[in-house]
Amino acid sequence: MSKFVLEGDVLTEAEREKLCGALSDAAQADAPLLIETVSLSAAEIRALNARTRGVDSVTDVLSFPELEGAKGAPILADEHGECVDEEGRILLGSVALCEERAREQAAEYGHSYEREKCYLVVHGILHCLGYDHEREDEKREMRAAEEKIMKRLDLGREE
Repeated sequence: MSKFVLEGDVLTEAEREKLCGALSDAAQADAPLLIETVSLSAAEIRALNARTRGVDSVTDVLSFPELEGAKGAPILADEHGECVDEEGRILLGSVALCEERAREQAAEYGHSYEREKCYLVVHGILHCLGYDHEREDEKREMRAAEEKIMKRLDLGREE
């Protein structure tokens, strides 16, 4: 069980607390895992997507992992000293969310904005933990991890 700390303007304090609890077994670490979140406009995320990925389009979420090989391995502060902040937290990465795109997708999929926003943050955090969805087996594994966390938030697909 690991302690997660979410900072930023994407989720409310109550949503952050609930999500941190739902993530507790998503990784093993000897220090709190910090994830920075930021909400961007469509123009801002499009520019960031173009600059960092070479894709000139609006996207819903972008992740910027700080650690290599985090998936399935213990995350130890002494092995990732460059990512440990002054409070002893290990920076796992950053997640940028486009609220406009999240609202559009919530309407498109017929569920709440809260569910879509939380799903996208979970998706971004899992990328920071080393999950991916390039291959079909990776996609199944990531989707299963997403659904497990979303159900703990009472925001499963049926919500």
